[in-house]
Order: sequence, then C-alpha cells, then structure tokens
Amino acid sequence: MGLAIKNQPTTISPSFEEKSSVTTMSLPAAELSSQKSLYDAISLKASKDITKKYSTSFSIGILCLDRSIRDAIYQIYGFVRVADEIVDSFHGYEKEVLLDEFELETFKSIERAISTNPVLNSFQLAVNRYNINLDLIKSFLYSMRMDLNAKNHDKTSYDTYIYGSAEVVGLMCLYVFVDGRMEDYIRLKPKAMKLGSAFQKINFLRDIKEDSLALDRVYFPHLDLTRFDNDTKNQLLEEIELEFEEALNGIRELPATSQFGVYVAYLYYKELCKTIRQLSAKELLIKRARVSTFKKTCLLLKAYLMRKFNFNI
Repeated sequence: MGLAIKNQPTTISPSFEEKSSVTTMSLPAAELSSQKSLYDAISLKASKDITKKYSTSFSIGILCLDRSIRDAIYQIYGFVRVADEIVDSFHGYEKEVLLDEFELETFKSIERAISTNPVLNSFQLAVNRYNINLDLIKSFLYSMRMDLNAKNHDKTSYDTYIYGSAEVVGLMCLYVFVDGRMEDYIRLKPKAMKLGSAFQKINFLRDIKEDSLALDRVYFPHLDLTRFDNDTKNQLLEEIELEFEEALNGIRELPATSQFGVYVAYLYYKELCKTIRQLSAKELLIKRARVSTFKKTCLLLKAYLMRKFNFNI
C-alpha cells in the first residue's frame, strides 16, 4: 500500500503490551461483541457499495429478495466482484500476486471468522452463517486464475470455467436461499447451475467486443471471431435459451423469500438475450448490447404484478 513498514523491526514496550492486554481483558463481553458488530456493519456496507456501483441490475434483483437474506447475497457478490476485478481491471499491477494474497486471506478469514479486509470479513459472515461448501469457493477462485493466462478455450476448459465462474456462484446463493435445508439444495442444484451458466454465457455474448479487444479473450470454445456470423450467434443463443427453460422450473420451486428477486434477474437476462438476438453478429463486435433503464423498470413492474396477483411465473 506504499507504506514502507513491512520489513522494519518492531518493538513493543512491556508497559504498552501489558496495558493493552489489561484494557482488552477488562472490556465486558457485550462491549467486545458490539465493537465487532460495528465492524461487521461497515464491512457489509462495503459489499453493498461494490454491488451497487458495479451492477445496477444485480442490485435491483437483491432488493427484490426478502430482507432476511439480502445481506448474505451482497456479501457473496462483493467477494466475487473484487476477485473478478483483480483479473479484469487491475492492469499495471501484479495480478497473480494480488489474487494469491486474496485467496490466502479468503480462507484465513473463514477459519478465523474475521478479516482486516472488509469485503472478506463480510464474505466470511455469509460462508460461516450458511455453511457454504469451501469447494465452491476454491472452484470459483480457480476460474479467476484461469483468466490470468487463458486467452482461448477448448470444450473442457470452457466447461471448467463456466462451472467455477458462474455455476458455483449460483450454488453459493442457493445455500442462502434454502437456509440449510440440504434436501432442497440437492433438489434445486442442477437448475441453479443452469441459471448461472445461462447468465454467464449471455455475459460472454454481451461483452464479446470488450473481452476480445481489451482483454484478448474469447470464451466460447474454438470460436474464430473473424468468422463469427449470425448462424454462430444464433446457435449459441439456442443453447442458452434451453438452459433458461430448465432454470425457470427451478425458480418456480424456490422459497418465497428468494423467488421474486431471482425471477427479476431472470427476466432481465431474458430481455438481454432478446436484444442480442436482434443485433447482427457484426453489430455485437462493435457495440455492447444493453437493456434500457425504462425496459428494466417495466420488467420489474411485470414481475411485481405477477407476484401481487399470484400469476404463475
């Protein structure tokens, strides 16, 4: 961080050490708990701010979740967003070193139930509260590491990347949605993975220009952008829409606390899918597909009315 203190020897006088120890031990347990709660609240705010600044659409979806689970989803999103930014936008810095340190501190924070990094302190609260499987986190971080080197994918590496970067994020959220009911988690898991996969593949198509020009990446396996045409684009969209169909069945089975919020996100991505279909392959390579704020508002209203009047989604 620019402070040259890492290798400097430090000395603490016995009087200071003794005083610090006595002061800490003399604090009532309730006060110690209150101090940690304050830090946890500040950490959560960091996760919320990251979510709101980086993804207005995802933020809207979270606001449509029940209050009881919103914080945990902010905590998960804040974590995955920072990891993604390390590999995607921290140009001119030692990305691999930063990711190594981030990964190490992630698992330390979960084990210790605290971190001096507010985003990781926030994330560990969700992981420990909902007993999120650590293998999901490892798979996610592995996929982020793939972005440091992989510029093109074959079918195997593509499937690995989709699983780690998208499907496991949906599964982390599913732990929150089912609130510890593992029979529900197992039943909904395949459909949650389909939704995460569909979202990510739509992102790949939406960002195909930026990924190829700014990051020199092509995610779809064996795709030659010089031969990217409407037939190729539509073939990819057909695959995505099949995943959306399977995912919708899972959304219908979600608990009431999460169904509305996930459905709003689903509607947004379906609309983005529609927008991409209307653009030619050449247009996708020169401009980013977007859903207007007005259209997002209409989709939110549609979802709200369907919920209010108990229409089947």
